[in-house]
Amino acid sequence: MKSLEKLKARLDQKNAAVIVVDVQNDYCHPDGAIAKSGSDVSAAKKMMPGLRSLLDAARQHNVPIIFLQTNHEKATDSEVWLSRFPDGVNPICHTGSWGAEFYEIEPQPDDIVVKKHRYSGFINTRLESVLHTLKIETLILSGVSTNLCVESTARDGFMLDFHIVLIKDACAAFTQEEHDMTLKTVDTYFGMVADSNQVASYWQQHQNKTPQLVT
Repeated sequence: MKSLEKLKARLDQKNAAVIVVDVQNDYCHPDGAIAKSGSDVSAAKKMMPGLRSLLDAARQHNVPIIFLQTNHEKATDSEVWLSRFPDGVNPICHTGSWGAEFYEIEPQPDDIVVKKHRYSGFINTRLESVLHTLKIETLILSGVSTNLCVESTARDGFMLDFHIVLIKDACAAFTQEEHDMTLKTVDTYFGMVADSNQVASYWQQHQNKTPQLVT
């Protein structure tokens, strides 16, 4: 892992935003589509204390929070996208379904929700525009799954010149191997890896008294 001093340089609450990726029933709940397909979603439950700690700290210190919410429907599911499924039918996060609803957390009135239709939160969404409007330089990433939607968003964010901080105890994958693989990849090539306590402690020590405008 990279030095603590370098991490601190990325966490200025005036320039950072917390990104919550796909914490939705179909990805995280034991009755969701991913669990029904045979994948182990238990890590999603285990990440929730770290994620809640991160969100509580962000709200306490006026750091913007952006929820990415996957929605799928006929208008967004191309032939290429559907080719990943054995029967050509996408069972995950249909618009308006229980599976697309958030899992164990809900955006608050000042939080921002960005809907997405692919792994990355940047593909054909308003995310980049929102970040530039808020003058964000650092993305503090959390959510599921670590090695797919979180990593895809981290990679694209880095390519668009945002600093990336991945919160290891606020992310989850469907295997420990996949989770650890992304931690190593991001820390080596795309940004930094930290935990929720490091971030919350830094913000507590460097309280920003000027409220951040979030729309």
